[in-house]
Amino acid sequence: MKKITIAIDGFSSTGKSTLAKQLAKELEYVYVDTGAMYRAVAYFAMQHSLISADFFKKDALIEGLSDIRLEFRFNSDLGFAEMFLNDENVEKQIRTIEVSNFVSKVAAVSEVRAKLVEQQQEMGTNKAIVMDGRDIGTVVFPNAELKIFMTASAETRAQRRFDELQQKGDNVTYEEVLKNVMDRDYMDTHREDSPLVIADDAIEIDNSYLNKEEQFAAVLELVNDVVKLD
Repeated sequence: MKKITIAIDGFSSTGKSTLAKQLAKELEYVYVDTGAMYRAVAYFAMQHSLISADFFKKDALIEGLSDIRLEFRFNSDLGFAEMFLNDENVEKQIRTIEVSNFVSKVAAVSEVRAKLVEQQQEMGTNKAIVMDGRDIGTVVFPNAELKIFMTASAETRAQRRFDELQQKGDNVTYEEVLKNVMDRDYMDTHREDSPLVIADDAIEIDNSYLNKEEQFAAVLELVNDVVKLD
């Protein structure tokens, strides 16, 4: 069976990670959640008082990058890899609305992107990988055999994210989540370094009216076309 690289890009809260996990499990590929890596760096900045609603000590974060060790460790009970920051499992901490409010600002720092992109490219050396993020098909793996770009209306994405946070017990409002989604959209698409854009050879999927099963079936068919399993 031909091993390929699958790059999944798109706006926040479009279900990129869910789709990537489904594909990795079906194909027995490695899954890498690059968003978790940027979230972990944002969490590190928060822990060390380098970022808040009022300030961002960008230079101090850049100087501290050498102190950041990121690692994915597979959790057999959950069936997926969790994010570890300096040997601490931070999977739960990095999924909060507080981290979401800062992650795009941290991800816009060129030195942060350079550090993480290098690690991501090393992970994909042997192909057989599914990676999702904002610049996978344009920067990390511009030669990926299959590139997917996922989108949905801001309102749909905010509702999905709000429901998810509510289920986790987070005390947030829909309006707060919608503002976060729209703010992240703007920052992701307007940053100078590797802005969120659709790769020329990417296949765009608007999943505003697709459920997870329909979306997975559609993308799996695309995968099959590339690796010629059918």
